[in-house]
Amino acid sequence: MDKGDLQPGLYLISTPIGNARDITLRAMDTLAGADVLAAEDTRTLRRLMEIHGIALNGRKIVAYHDHNAQSARPGLMKALAEGRSVAYASDAGTPLVADPGFGLVRSAREEGYSVTAVPGASAALAALTVAGLPTDRFLFQGFLPAKSGARRAVLTDLSAIHATLVIYESPHRIAATLDDAVTVLGPDRQAALCRELTKKFEETRLGSLADLARSVADDPPRGEIVLLIEPAPDTAPEPGDVDDDIRELLGSMTLKEAVARVAGMHGLKRRDVYQRALALRDDAE
Repeated sequence: MDKGDLQPGLYLISTPIGNARDITLRAMDTLAGADVLAAEDTRTLRRLMEIHGIALNGRKIVAYHDHNAQSARPGLMKALAEGRSVAYASDAGTPLVADPGFGLVRSAREEGYSVTAVPGASAALAALTVAGLPTDRFLFQGFLPAKSGARRAVLTDLSAIHATLVIYESPHRIAATLDDAVTVLGPDRQAALCRELTKKFEETRLGSLADLARSVADDPPRGEIVLLIEPAPDTAPEPGDVDDDIRELLGSMTLKEAVARVAGMHGLKRRDVYQRALALRDDAE
């Protein structure tokens, strides 16, 4: 495809998440034919184009990321207003999926410009295909908060969801995230830790959350990580089981921690467990 052959509009290009050969033929055509190129990381896109022999032909690659979106967006919108084709690529994977681009797409839609997906690689979908956990229903969480308190609050909100949880995590935070997941969701929830997907050292670790926490402590993983956690159990717990778990955990942790753990273990709302825990504690005093 020659430069300028594309119809005017915004094209969202999914790029490889590791293996450079995972780019699609359509993505290469779009990169070759777009009037304007934009990227989360200009060096990454330039290198990808070099690998596949896609010439710039005098075009510059405009940087567009979370830190410069407000200043870079007007220029891209001006190109769309002039009837030009604009191709935008994330650093890796699909734009807008835990990556920048939402504001650009919304602005383009509001102004009535065509927006076209050029689909391809996605770490979330790649992990779901290899993990062996249920795929009929899943929830993409993306990255959890960096601080433990906020992270546990989000995990508590997710604890009763009957869908496989898909979480992105960095190698330096995965140990803390697994520790919090064990506390909130319970040690026995089955999970998969997928790292370096499509790359030379791709690895998937399977087991309970407790198993994975121990594995990460013994052998810290490198590279970007997708953590998948099986859905909350469908069966409602017996009240006596909930009370027993609350009593047991109150002997070894704070009320707040015990409530979070029991809510995650049984797929219950935290406020309901909290009220029951208060009653049991008052009865014991």
